[in-house]
Amino acid sequence: MRHSNHPSMLTQATTALVAGPRIGIMAVFHLAGATALRTSPTVPVTISLIGMPGAGKSTVGVILAKLTGLRFVDTDLDIQVREHATLQEIIEQHGYLHLRAVEEEVLLSIDLDQAIISTGGSVVYSEACMRRLQEAGPVVYLSADLATLERRVAVAPLRGIASDTGQSFAEVYAERTPLYRRYAGITVDATAGCAEVVAGDILGQLGINC
Repeated sequence: MRHSNHPSMLTQATTALVAGPRIGIMAVFHLAGATALRTSPTVPVTISLIGMPGAGKSTVGVILAKLTGLRFVDTDLDIQVREHATLQEIIEQHGYLHLRAVEEEVLLSIDLDQAIISTGGSVVYSEACMRRLQEAGPVVYLSADLATLERRVAVAPLRGIASDTGQSFAEVYAERTPLYRRYAGITVDATAGCAEVVAGDILGQLGINC
């Protein structure tokens, strides 16, 4: 891949946006590589984030989108718009299996090109969805320990987790973790630092550097 020695207008503008003390200089370097990758005329770029509720997929996804210039897609929001209801309301009215079915329909129909995709935690139950995400680009598993996830989820308990109501959060974690590991091309520790650090780790593992 050939990189220009002269930063594009997009790179310059976004560099000015992110070069504050909170993100730091490293993010600016990552940005230069990410912008070059995104503008490749032959390779569409899609990065999909998977992981448990509370792992930070939406937060990290927004930061990745800002750093790379890619679109940000939150499939949970797409589901809610389609169903005219929150995830929790969908589960209460139709059951968790209906939510999973809708999730699959959404993932198989939305445009994945040139986007950061933040998926719902239950996406790994659909082989068809995971196959499509893997074919579109790297799948990144945001891994976190159970205690951290439980603490984060407790802040917003009505998250609409697509699981049997008889299952504890720990049981859902134990059931899903092997699936996340099976489908992930890259695994990143979502507890290694703030969301900006996690985003930087993802870009680093993808080889998007200065």
